[in-house]
Amino acid sequence: MSLGQQVAANLPFLRRYARALTGSQTTGDAFVRATLEAALADEELKASLDGGRIPLYSAFNKVWSSANVEVEPVDPASSEHEAGVQTRLGSITPLNRQALLLTTLEDFSAADAGKIMGLDTAEIETLVSEAISEIDREQATSVLIIEDEPLISMQLEDLVSSLGHDICGTAATRTQAKEVVENNTPGLVLADIQLADGSSGLDAVDDILAIAKVPVIFITAYPERLLTGDRPEPTYLVTKPFQEQTVRAAISQALFFGSTRPLD
Repeated sequence: MSLGQQVAANLPFLRRYARALTGSQTTGDAFVRATLEAALADEELKASLDGGRIPLYSAFNKVWSSANVEVEPVDPASSEHEAGVQTRLGSITPLNRQALLLTTLEDFSAADAGKIMGLDTAEIETLVSEAISEIDREQATSVLIIEDEPLISMQLEDLVSSLGHDICGTAATRTQAKEVVENNTPGLVLADIQLADGSSGLDAVDDILAIAKVPVIFITAYPERLLTGDRPEPTYLVTKPFQEQTVRAAISQALFFGSTRPLD
């Protein structure tokens, strides 16, 4: 596989990480773009990317740490949201957030996350532990689960309940999801993409957001179908089969940023 093919294969997942880290598709993509531009300008950095995901994320981490990225102005309709994100970002330890996302959302080992962040394994484990403590301080909320596979739905119910949240309803179709929200407004939505009657979880979420602004986490076996760059994409996207820690981290991030929709 050529270097270009390697980077292209890993790019959707780096973009997912960048958006979760920043809470914004605009900002996350700006950092990813800056990383690629830095690699094009530096032959040594470019050559290092031949090692797969770890060096790509490491290169991104260096750009992220420098924080010298020009971000395009956000749409006026989302300016308030973006401003709120930046305020909340200032209240959480950045290293904790990075370590948690790398080891949960991106499924790196503590050792590999350490290589990306330039830290040893013990330091990563400490950062993750601190991040989990911050997660546990999140306020409890009510959760709507949109999932057409009963076993997965029950697994998510158990996980959500174990985190201290209530289940306001479950749905296997777009119609059921809309009916739940009309009677019980959730504080968070976990949504699959392909539903029981052939309807779309994306459409179900659009229906919900027309009624109430709530954070949304998409859970799918085909993340590449959403991470295309062709349209506003979900900030919080968990890949099936998922690890419970990954969902837990996504819930914390979604509640922390208060994301109400796929971000422009």
